Amino acid sequence: MTVIKKIKTISELHAMLGYEKPKHPLITLVDLTKINTETQAKEVFFAMNFYAIVCKSFEGTLKYGRSIYDFQEGSLIFHAPGQVLSSNPDLKINDGWALYFHPDLLYGTDLAKKIQDYSFFHYETNEALHISEEENEILKTSVHNISREYHQNTDHHTQELIVDSIQLMLNYSKRFYQRQFITRKKVNSGIIERFEGLLREYISENNLVESGLPTVSYFADKLNLSSTYLTDVLKNQTGKNSQEHIHLALVNKAKTMLLGTTKTVSEIAYDLGFEYPSHFSKLFKSKTGKSPSEYKLLN
Repeated sequence: MTVIKKIKTISELHAMLGYEKPKHPLITLVDLTKINTETQAKEVFFAMNFYAIVCKSFEGTLKYGRSIYDFQEGSLIFHAPGQVLSSNPDLKINDGWALYFHPDLLYGTDLAKKIQDYSFFHYETNEALHISEEENEILKTSVHNISREYHQNTDHHTQELIVDSIQLMLNYSKRFYQRQFITRKKVNSGIIERFEGLLREYISENNLVESGLPTVSYFADKLNLSSTYLTDVLKNQTGKNSQEHIHLALVNKAKTMLLGTTKTVSEIAYDLGFEYPSHFSKLFKSKTGKSPSEYKLLN
């Protein structure tokens, strides 16, 4: 049975890492090269109550989808509160830093409202952002500014300046991920092709009543990706997210069924896996501009 250690505060994190008492109760910067994992006999699982931005270069490989990459410059990994993480003693870190901050640090700020817009906080570790030395230096500027601020005496400007630097880091990271989506277009095209193949296969089967409506998580699991990452890849490459692709496939299947059968709209809705015919009708009209009944009469 896997035991997951829960870390609720920055102080508890420092204690686990063998660090001295933190300078600020809601944020800390950790030098990853100073963490000793040699005495760690096995992989340790833990969950934190705060956000983490981890940048490291290492000896080893990272899995990206179904492919393996040996990236020597650096990887940037984001974690949201409550996610289960692991510390592996077999991965040797050559250089790196980690910024941890509690959600309470964002209270009353603009970033508190926007933090969910940074979808990469919900990617899996194998979907890390691989950054160049130059990109790392850009991020380090914000990291140093944050560290300098929370090591000084706190005043009325401290929170604002720290949070502004965090948001700047996140905006740069969004740009860097966009670059990665472009440079890995070939890899991502393979993801899209496999997704579309799985979607066609799922929709073409005649057991949707038993299987239910296709879900984003179903296809993400099949592709060994997180749902969020799959959605972002599709959005960047096709302009449509995962749910839009699924809905369009269902509507196209419905069009064929409406024209090739004497079944009622309700029967077709159930055959497609909809629990309520009204939900099917609403989706169909939103995509075609016509209700299923109107479409059937006009064609």
